[in-house]
Amino acid sequence: MSHRPPPNATDVLLAVVMALFAVAEEVGGRTLGPDSPHTGWWMVAAIATAVPVLLRRRAPATVTCLYSLATIATFVHFGEIASAWQFYIQLLLLFTLLSELSPRDPRAVAGVAVTVAFVGTMMLASAEPSGAGDVAVAVVMTSIAGGAGVAVRRYRQLAVHAQERAELLAREAVSEERTRIARELHDVVAHSVSVMVMQAGAARLMLRPDQVTERESLNVVEETGREVVEELRRMLGLLRTGPEGDGLAPQPCLARLDDLVEQMRAAGLDVTLNVEGEPVPLPAGLDLSAYRIVQEALTNTLRHAGPTGVGVTIAYRPRVLSLEILDQGPRPGRTGHGGGPGHGLIGMRERVTLFQGRLSTGPLPGGGYGVRVTLPLAARVRPGEVVA
Repeated sequence: MSHRPPPNATDVLLAVVMALFAVAEEVGGRTLGPDSPHTGWWMVAAIATAVPVLLRRRAPATVTCLYSLATIATFVHFGEIASAWQFYIQLLLLFTLLSELSPRDPRAVAGVAVTVAFVGTMMLASAEPSGAGDVAVAVVMTSIAGGAGVAVRRYRQLAVHAQERAELLAREAVSEERTRIARELHDVVAHSVSVMVMQAGAARLMLRPDQVTERESLNVVEETGREVVEELRRMLGLLRTGPEGDGLAPQPCLARLDDLVEQMRAAGLDVTLNVEGEPVPLPAGLDLSAYRIVQEALTNTLRHAGPTGVGVTIAYRPRVLSLEILDQGPRPGRTGHGGGPGHGLIGMRERVTLFQGRLSTGPLPGGGYGVRVTLPLAARVRPGEVVA
């Protein structure tokens, strides 16, 4: 059984308003008249109006059926026509019923059937000459209430499906970005291990004939290194999902950032590159990720803001590497190049998380958009440690 929400402030307010309206109508005698012997009973019913209004979302089918049947029984017993407030409450219950349950649900079918019986009984209880016009109005209002309920339910379903779809696409985007990062880091690690194997081989060839133990140790290093490279190649075969090169091209790094800046300038961005501090050798994986973060930020600027000014600052500090990419926002009369939402922010977030860094993105106070990243340069960073 699906969970039904309890009455909220809106339900309480609506119940109070409907009850006051019902009492006011009965006190005014617009339906029964001051001489009606059943005025007391109708007053009790008017005050009790708040109950079905409060419970309509908790048990829509049950409340609709009980209210309709009780009102019909009242008509039959007292022989008096329905008040306007009873009809309005019935419309509210019908709207709630079809907004909560599918029209094919047996409970919804039962609720619609008793509502039709309610409207029919109300019309039969009215013997005035203008009854035909009242019937037409009642049928139209009932149809509108039911149709509105179906429309609201359909809108809710579409909203839920859209949210689920967005969540699925977000998970897929994260998976794709992680696979891409894994491929790039594979190339970095494979290259580093290959260099270690070659260095071990060169060192082995330089040993004296009597250095048997050292030679055996270096042989183990070479063999283990070759096995690691082979396993990495097998892993890369699983990660490759498209023609993205064979991994032989040199991986980009911050030292090649000038080439990226020139490419972005050719695409229309007015990029200003500023380097603070003395550049230091960076771990290959971190160097590659820092380059990719700047690349993603500039690509996002071109996509969303179009040709505009961008300031890129690379700051080498004692324990951290700071990246700052600040754009000036779209220029008057210019827009971005489009091309879809992309996965830029997702990729940046995954790379920053991989190195236990910090990412801050958002609009700037004076206009434009900013990306600020802090990546730790310490040799080892304990899990959960926050680098200022």
